[in-house]
Amino acid sequence: MENKPPYTVALIGGGAIAHVIARELITHHTRVHLAGVLVHDPAKARECKLAGNVPLASSLPELLSYNPVLIAECAGHSGLAEYGAAVLANGIDLVVASVGALADPELERSLRVAAESGGSHLHIPSGAVGGLDALASAKLGGLARVHYIGRKPVDAWRGTRAEAAVDLDAVTQATVIFEGSAREAALQFPQNANVAAAIALSGVGFDATRVQLIADPQARGNEHLIEAEGAFGRLTFSVVGTPMAGNPKTSNLAAYSLLRALISPVETIQI
Repeated sequence: MENKPPYTVALIGGGAIAHVIARELITHHTRVHLAGVLVHDPAKARECKLAGNVPLASSLPELLSYNPVLIAECAGHSGLAEYGAAVLANGIDLVVASVGALADPELERSLRVAAESGGSHLHIPSGAVGGLDALASAKLGGLARVHYIGRKPVDAWRGTRAEAAVDLDAVTQATVIFEGSAREAALQFPQNANVAAAIALSGVGFDATRVQLIADPQARGNEHLIEAEGAFGRLTFSVVGTPMAGNPKTSNLAAYSLLRALISPVETIQI
């Protein structure tokens, strides 16, 4: 029997998440071939030890020339806005890390149109949380209310709009820094609210999903709590994620969620 050619994938973004994915694919998942990584900053990519292990592309046409069948975006909201529609329009499925960018109705519309024209799909991974499959099922069975609470250590909120809401240096106990809709959370806290966006897309939508974000010096990590109810019943799902080294805004689980989406197509049993 002939050996099947490896399943070819690529990445957009050369930061910490890309580093984890590249390392895992090269070391442990040889049935999936990482053909290339699109980066704007080769120096940063070298810091993440991508150079030498996989080709670094400097443009999307160059990345597409490697013929990937699936691309994972881990380049932030601007990266998704710049490259997402073109990837989908070329008939290539896209796994999105920067889910919060879809809170922009125009971007969401452009990605949907591009996917329809290219016959491709936009995949939303579970990211730093879980329970999205249950939420999506509950939506079909009658989902009335979804509330998400994101609780992170104080340092995770530095460099964000939280600094204008509270004096982070003076926070000594759990402090609410935002309350509102998932759309507002995703747009105001693009580095911290991708989870809120994924929950919204799985359930009752950006405007109906209620979000509370908390800075907590006693947080055990990046804590995520989903509470939902409706005709289906009630759901409570909680995750405490270990922050990525050097990037406390993101949990390690977010990187492994993208990795799972890349290797799932070659798995005999898919979950």
